[in-house]
Amino acid sequence: MADSVTVAELVENVRLDVYTGEAYLKDRRITTSDISRPGLELTGYFDYYPAKRVQLLGITETSFAKRMTSAELTDVMTKMSRPETPAFVVSTSLEPPKELVKAAEAAKIPILGTKVTSSRVLSNMTSYLEGQLAERQSIHGVLVDIYGLGVLITGDSGIGKSETALELIKRGHRLIADDRVEVYQQDEQTLVGEAPRILNHLLEIRGIGIIDVMNLFGAGAVRGQTDIDLIVHLENWSPDTPFDRLGNGTESSQFFDVRVPKVSIPVKTGRNLAIIIEVAAMNFRARSMGYDATKVFDDNLNSLIKENSKKDD
Repeated sequence: MADSVTVAELVENVRLDVYTGEAYLKDRRITTSDISRPGLELTGYFDYYPAKRVQLLGITETSFAKRMTSAELTDVMTKMSRPETPAFVVSTSLEPPKELVKAAEAAKIPILGTKVTSSRVLSNMTSYLEGQLAERQSIHGVLVDIYGLGVLITGDSGIGKSETALELIKRGHRLIADDRVEVYQQDEQTLVGEAPRILNHLLEIRGIGIIDVMNLFGAGAVRGQTDIDLIVHLENWSPDTPFDRLGNGTESSQFFDVRVPKVSIPVKTGRNLAIIIEVAAMNFRARSMGYDATKVFDDNLNSLIKENSKKDD
């Protein structure tokens, strides 16, 4: 988990324009993903002013500011420009009040701008900051994008996760992370995985070493991050270990507050794990769309039992 994000990183990733204070972008740090719309502050109410948040001014705030005298606005903007305030953002290509420009320059606070609406830029900034500031957990496994589904392959070391991922990449799927997967909770239902920076686009194959997937297979073979939709756990086959035969199991794993569906696949000589995992992802998607092959089998079985019962009668 990152403790903070610089305003420079916010500008680059949310595609904001710099109105003033470009020299301070790398010095100002953001420590919370919450964004403030300073409406009450414009009326002079500062008892609960969230000074550590990025301050967003839109049409409502700038329209109200135009009704204030220059002295009133100077006083308010000076109070808003605290040492801990990371930046001001003005949406919808609006011109920031000159009193804000003066106060922000005195406090060395950047003023940023964007042509998009307040709602859109608020959503974009919140999404980016939540992703960067969220608590992270490191998981041993391989994360692959299969037909748009994020599949996390787990299992004991040496069981063949990376080799299976390599075969999936050759079949046209995309690598997100090998060996270590950094995961964080984006919202109540979404878990996101990405590679640590040092392992980006790299895959380790025993006997060969580390390979650069992007260099060997092209940019289409890798992806920066993805939601984790399914966990495929590889286990060494044993006659004493029960495995799901019908596909009606309800295994899952929990990370933070999110539960992710899980399937366990036995590893045995001669099994093509890449194709099996590919089919597992396709079957998971079919179930998500309302088609359940297990239910079809049960229905067919029940129909057959009824037919045989009628014949016996």
